[in-house]
Amino acid sequence: MTAPHHPGHTPAGILLHLAGPLQSWGTHSAYNQRDTARFPTRSGIIGLLAASLGRRRGEPLDDLARLSLTTRTDRPGVLLRDLHTVGGGLPAKGTVTTAEGKKRPQAQATLLSHRSYLADAAFTAALTSNDTALLHECTEALRHPFWPPYLGRRSCPPEGPLLIGLLPDPLHHLVRLPLARAGTPRTPATEGNPPGRQTPGNPVPVDFHSDAPLHHLPIPHADSDPNHLDGSTPVGEVTDDPLDLSPRRRTYRARPVYRRTVHLPDTPHGGLGTAYLTALHTYLNSTNSELQGGAA
Repeated sequence: MTAPHHPGHTPAGILLHLAGPLQSWGTHSAYNQRDTARFPTRSGIIGLLAASLGRRRGEPLDDLARLSLTTRTDRPGVLLRDLHTVGGGLPAKGTVTTAEGKKRPQAQATLLSHRSYLADAAFTAALTSNDTALLHECTEALRHPFWPPYLGRRSCPPEGPLLIGLLPDPLHHLVRLPLARAGTPRTPATEGNPPGRQTPGNPVPVDFHSDAPLHHLPIPHADSDPNHLDGSTPVGEVTDDPLDLSPRRRTYRARPVYRRTVHLPDTPHGGLGTAYLTALHTYLNSTNSELQGGAA
């Protein structure tokens, strides 16, 4: 059961940067058909945390299941479909073993598998909870993971940095952190316009997905997309809330999906590669200064 978001209540949380050449967040995968959602799933993120913590498949997930997940789509990526073949061209003794322990006949030796990925996608995710001890434990595990974390599948390692940090009021930062996408063109120096200032241009719509209502998302000076809802009611369900990740007893339950699309004119485009890392570093340094000033 996820922890709900309450108006005026701002639990602490972990911010993650989820980016890499490939990601895959399955929701309806079965046998040789492996799909991907267009945003990170609860099962994928909880599995990432469990791997970092060193939990083996089948160990309890009750504490991790109480974390609430909200994601921001920085770059939606491109849907990529890959075709895999297994067992073709091998002698009978080398073909795929069946459930009965036998070998597949030569005429049926080749298995086809269709697998979907998101290529060049990037997301910023907030994991929130009132359990500060759990948040600190997960943060330390993400800094020094027991097993390598991955973005939905083992073949999809994340690019750094995965962990942005553990911050108070993470949803406040989720809508203000630089977007991991190419920046807008910069203007030349003119009267009343300092050099290097970004041109306003047309605001780009940004999607948020969550397991909790999004109409209380603290978005300043943003316009909701008139073609979308305000995130107060679910747009559907997805069966990605894990109850058991044991290899032979994987079970999930359905949970509501909330979506909100807004324009973020005040949120800078951090660029790609080192440009994004520089923008992220600048933002975090500014945030730390504000927090220290507030504490003083």
